[in-house]
Order: sequence, then structure tokens, then C-alpha cells
Amino acid sequence: MQIREFGVERWMYLYENVCELNLAETCVESLSVAELLKIAGKEDALLGEILPMKLTYGEIDGTDRLRGNVASLYENQRVPNVLITHGAISANALVYEALIEPGDHMISVLPTYQQHYSIPESYGARVDILRLREENAFLPDLDELKRMVTPSTRVIAFSNPNNPTGSLMEPAFLEQVVRIARSCGAYVLSDEVYRGADQQGAGFTTSVADLYEKGISTGSMSKTWSLAGLRVGWIVAPVEAIHRVQIHRDYNTISVGMLNDLLASIALENRGAILERNHGILRTNLSLLDAWIAKEPRLSYVKPKSGTTAWVRVDASMTSRDFCVALLEKTGVMFTPGSALDGEGYIRIGYGNNRDVIVAGLARTSEFLRRADA
Repeated sequence: MQIREFGVERWMYLYENVCELNLAETCVESLSVAELLKIAGKEDALLGEILPMKLTYGEIDGTDRLRGNVASLYENQRVPNVLITHGAISANALVYEALIEPGDHMISVLPTYQQHYSIPESYGARVDILRLREENAFLPDLDELKRMVTPSTRVIAFSNPNNPTGSLMEPAFLEQVVRIARSCGAYVLSDEVYRGADQQGAGFTTSVADLYEKGISTGSMSKTWSLAGLRVGWIVAPVEAIHRVQIHRDYNTISVGMLNDLLASIALENRGAILERNHGILRTNLSLLDAWIAKEPRLSYVKPKSGTTAWVRVDASMTSRDFCVALLEKTGVMFTPGSALDGEGYIRIGYGNNRDVIVAGLARTSEFLRRADA
């Protein structure tokens, strides 16, 4: 099986450990174990839970405790609709492995996480790309989507909130997507790793899994929950689809780690405090980023409604990769070039990091831009 190099992951591999100020980071500032236990009020109690554990394989599909906590993030889901995976990256890969056959037709938006078109292509699917455009606030053009579906369309895939633009499909808009999918019987795979990071209100958008009988939601503890190191993700889907995925999952996962499962459960049982912390970080930092972009004549964007990243257009005579490499080498600041997400002319800026990192990184970038102009 041949597959394209994963652009954004290769970029992160090359530079995230050598930069000084990482504004390519996509997780809300990570929690330490001590911070998580303090939030949960378990600084002295956790040992009582873990010392009796025998470090054997964990429960194959994830503990009922964790699956129940994940199900409670949705409106209409129960434990049998939830399958725990090794991060959302494994969740997405398993869905495609279970659902896509050579010759199938599917639709993916662009820009999005590269898994959603490169994996199906590698399985021999015919993948049509629905491009997200600034003039539509990076939301799918529904008329274009209607024209793209066929009676043989197997899957319609997108990320909501969108990575990298931060656009958000509200419930009424999602309902229209569902009607289009239902017209041809396609599954809808919504990568929802940034769900819970909305800029307004409680922060949670409606999941496609709650709107559609063939809706599939993938998520994880990484972005919104600040616990990427746990490597815990999930698939929420109709039981029929879960059973199909289980067959494939048994060949490559067995289970996630017992301690990872436990800590993820503890986090979700204290979701209110984590969300309050993380909404404060995201909303404060996006205000800083918004004011900064307004002052930079070479930069423009559609302000994100959710997520942790902004998709910023750069007026430059060089490629996005050359721009980001030069910026990193001269200032120590790391962004992600749009070309790593098949979107030349843009850069992706993460704003979920520590406020001091954001402020310092933006200031150095301004100086870099001024020198370039000079």
C-alpha cells in the first residue's frame, strides 16, 4: 500500500523540538499530572486507586467508566456506541479501514487533517475534494456538496470545528449536511477533536453523531482537554459501525493503557473545571491574536469561531514553507506552513499555548516582518 507523506506530522517532527516558541502547537496548554489531580481533588487519593491494579491488559473496548464518560459528552449516546482508541488519529484510521473499499467514492473537505483524504486514497477510494473558501467563512458550499454526491458515495468527511481554519458548522448547517448525506445513504465522519473549544457560550457544538443515524464522531483527550500525552481517543457511532470497527481494532490495539483510561475518566468527571480553565486560555489568546493580525498589513484571516488554530493568509513573495523556515531560523518562532496542509499561501497559528509564549512569539514575528519589509 502506497500513501503520501503526512505533511503536518513530518513538519512537527522536524521542528517542534528545536524551536524556542512553539506557535504550531494545537493543544490547549497541557496539564501536568499534579494539575489534573488538584483539579479533581485527588492529590492524596489516586494511589488508593492505582496501587491495587495489576498491570495487565486493560478492558478491550475501554472501561465502562470511561466509555460512559465519553457518552455523556453527547446528547443521545450510550456505552455501546463508544469505542476507545489510541488517540483520535487511530480512531479516524480505524473508521476508514472498516468502511472504505477499493473503488468506493467519498468526499473530503480541504483544508482538513490529511488523514481524511490520504488514507482513503491509499485504499483505492476515489476521493473528491470540497474546497473551503474564505468567502464562505471556510464552511462547505452546500450546493457544491449536493452536486458532488452520487448514489455510490460511501463517506462524507470533515472536521468540526475545522482544523486548521477554526470554522464551525452550527446545528442548522449540520442538519443540511445530514440531509445531503441521507439522500445517498453515506456515512458522515466528523473529526471532532476540537469539540468543546467554541469561543462562545458553553463551548460545545452539536455532534453529527446526535443528528444522523449514520453519523460518526471521533474525538480525544488531546486538544480541548489538554491531555495529549494520555493517547486516549474514541469513536462514537451507531452500534453496527462500532461492531465493524471492532473487528479491525482487535488486530492493532488490544487496549489502551489502564492508567491512561483511569486518568481520562478522572478528567472527564471534572470537565467543568478543565473547560473553565481552557476556555479562559483560548478566548484570551484569540483576542491577542486578533488584535495583532489587525495591525499587520501582510496578514489577514477569517477569525476562528472554535478550535485552537487560525488559518492566516500571508502576503509574501516566498512559499509558506520558506516563510516558516526563515521565521524559525531567525527568531525561534514556529508556525505551520499552509503547504503542510495542502493550502499554499497560508500559515497555521496555534493560540492555545501559554499566554507568555503567544505574546513573545507574535512580537518576534512582527519584528521579522518589519525587517522583511525593510
